Amino acid sequence: MVFNDLMSYNSKIFIINGPNLNLLGKREPEHYGNKTLNDIKENCIKYVAKKNIELIFEQSNDESVIIEMIQTASDSDGIIINAGAYTHTSIAIHDALKSSNSPAIEVHLSNIHKREEFRHKSYISGVVDGIIIGLGDQGYILAIDAVTKIMNERVS
Repeated sequence: MVFNDLMSYNSKIFIINGPNLNLLGKREPEHYGNKTLNDIKENCIKYVAKKNIELIFEQSNDESVIIEMIQTASDSDGIIINAGAYTHTSIAIHDALKSSNSPAIEVHLSNIHKREEFRHKSYISGVVDGIIIGLGDQGYILAIDAVTKIMNERVS
C-alpha cells in the first residue's frame, strides 16, 4: 500500500483485466505490444508509489470472478477495467458496473474501432465514466489519473 496527500488512507483502485490478457507479450504483439501483464502491473505500482492509493491489480479468464471483483469495490473505490473479449459479449459485466457506484474507466490497449467489426461494440462503454482506447499500456496510467480525479471530486 502506498500513500499520497490527496486520497484518504483506504482509497483503492481495482484494475481488473479480463480473458487472455495473461498472454500479453506473446499474443498478437502487433495489436497489444510486447509488454506482459506483469510489466504493466509493475509500471502501475511504480506510478502510484507516491499516491495514497491501494492498488489491486487482478486478471481472470472467468467472467464470474470479474463480476465479483466489481462487486467488491465500494462506492469510494475506483475501477479500471480491461474486460478483454468480455467487452463485446458480457451483459453480466455491464450490469455489475451499472449497479456499482464506483467511478470506472474502461481501457483497451488497441484501438478496437480499427479492428474486426465484432470488436466495435462495447457493452461496458455506456456504464463507465470514461474510455481510453488504443494508447497501449500508457492507457492504464491515464486511467489511474482519470479515476483518481473522479474519486477526488466525489470527496470534495
